[in-house]
Amino acid sequence: MLARPYTGVIAAPLLPMHEGGEIDWPTLERYMDWLAGQKPGAIAMNMDASEVIGLSEAEQSEVIRVCRSAIAGRTPFLSGIVAGSTRAAATKAEQYARAGVDGFPVFPPFPTFSGTPVPEQMITRYHRAIADAARRPIICFQFPKGWGPDYTPEILRAVAEIPEVAAIKESSFDVAQTLSTVEVARNLPRPIGVLTGSDTFIFEAMVMGCTGALIGFAGTATSELVAMNDGVQRGDLAAAKAIWAKWGPLARYCWRPPIRDFRPRMKEVLKLQGLFPSAACREPQLGVSDEERAAIARICREQGLLP
Repeated sequence: MLARPYTGVIAAPLLPMHEGGEIDWPTLERYMDWLAGQKPGAIAMNMDASEVIGLSEAEQSEVIRVCRSAIAGRTPFLSGIVAGSTRAAATKAEQYARAGVDGFPVFPPFPTFSGTPVPEQMITRYHRAIADAARRPIICFQFPKGWGPDYTPEILRAVAEIPEVAAIKESSFDVAQTLSTVEVARNLPRPIGVLTGSDTFIFEAMVMGCTGALIGFAGTATSELVAMNDGVQRGDLAAAKAIWAKWGPLARYCWRPPIRDFRPRMKEVLKLQGLFPSAACREPQLGVSDEERAAIARICREQGLLP
């Protein structure tokens, strides 16, 4: 289970697929076994990185079953909650809790939470209903500006009054927003964790005060990001910076605009590392160009990231 305030690196891995977009279940089992061996603080599936919007409800449930079996209790297993209404989100969280899920990153219900301002009551009622239904730790979600609700200090304080809120995923990709979230979260009567989701400046966000990460890039550099966060938290910035100097160029390349293409880019990395046999995604997501594929391979070679 996730303690409050949560500190650590949660991997949000990619989902292996065959050409044509069907899930590659045997590779998923092997990948989860490999990830659990890298000792992340938790593993979160049914997230943006694992193409949750493109999966059926049955596939999301099977992802949970397969991943929990492969992880075998070595680290907590989380599942994203993606739904269009409060009732649907609470029902899904209750079902997943019965299936053994240890906690829930909660996605805003789109398009209801799109645009600003979003009423504080709307946000708090949504998260409280999920927490009451599941009775498991939850992680709220700060998206880039314009994608979802902006967690103003007032809204973050209100959401943090929900006992089950262990952390906020701070993926605004904005320095000022990150600093504001860190300051508010650490000064709450009962602080919550701030987990960076900004893959292009993971190290820098940790130095700003984030207590860890809930991050798609930890689908490859898992143990390295765990070590980097440990270094920052204990004050060994030189060791942490050296890790990011090696891996940062790849993260910045994979998450450059258009950001939607981080999934096929990262799957190309996993294919180069021998973890995935294919870089296929489910349409309408397209694969990368030959030029991008060559650039990814070049960065991996130059940074010494291949086996």
